[in-house]
Amino acid sequence: MPELPEVEGLALFLRGKLVGQTVRRLTVVSFAALKTATIPADRLAGRTVTAVARHGKFLDVDADGVHLVFHLAKAGWLRWYDAVPAAPARPGKGPLAARFVLDHGSGFDLTEAGTRKSLAIYLAPVPDEVPGIARLGPDPLSAGFTRDDLATLLAAHRAQIKGVLRDQSNLAGIGNAYSDEILHAARLSPFAIAANLDGDAVTRLYESMRSTLAAAVEAAGGKPAAALKDAKRAGMRVHGRAGQPCPVCGDTVLQVIFADSSLQYCPTCQTGGRVLADRLLSRLLK
Repeated sequence: MPELPEVEGLALFLRGKLVGQTVRRLTVVSFAALKTATIPADRLAGRTVTAVARHGKFLDVDADGVHLVFHLAKAGWLRWYDAVPAAPARPGKGPLAARFVLDHGSGFDLTEAGTRKSLAIYLAPVPDEVPGIARLGPDPLSAGFTRDDLATLLAAHRAQIKGVLRDQSNLAGIGNAYSDEILHAARLSPFAIAANLDGDAVTRLYESMRSTLAAAVEAAGGKPAAALKDAKRAGMRVHGRAGQPCPVCGDTVLQVIFADSSLQYCPTCQTGGRVLADRLLSRLLK
């Protein structure tokens, strides 16, 4: 799933391609992906793109006050074309969800692999009318988000820190991959209770969150959409690297498998050598 750094990278890429350009059309191929009918898709035609923004994991293309907002979800992606295929986009069983075309013929497809479709597209007069954006917590890279803000947030949650970081109503943009990376850098167990973290742990978490995300945003900047997935994978130290050596201590990276996801961690760096049980067992191995 694209998270804050990749979505920021896409926003930067699209800003350079779209701003100042006139929209020819938006074709929605998967009507299940269109979550609002307040503004019809044909209202975008003839409008000029004035801005591209990121809200958490949402991308927002502003075309003279009509906002095309989309969330790529777990298996969605954006495919850019310098020249959009001439064949019309038609509904079908393929991955295509929508096609956005500029007057001079360039544009992008929104696609989603697999059978579980959760990519979401919205057309709204203001982005805050999108429910997912309205409930977002603070952006962890915002200049106004301080270490004390994080401490207050954590103190209110007697839940595992991994889940607290991933909850978009707490912090906007962090998902499964970067929560693994942040917790590894902070030397914290993913199962630690957020409200129980002491002052030093909160400081480590804050600094690791800011530095990990900032480095990933910098790595994503300037890359075309097609290269962002590989850049994300290349930057991971523990996420997706179960069975490989930890780059910090050399111990073997382990994982915990859930019903529909998994997490990766280093037992030496994060859990004092303890091996975390599969959460289907709901406990730690002693």
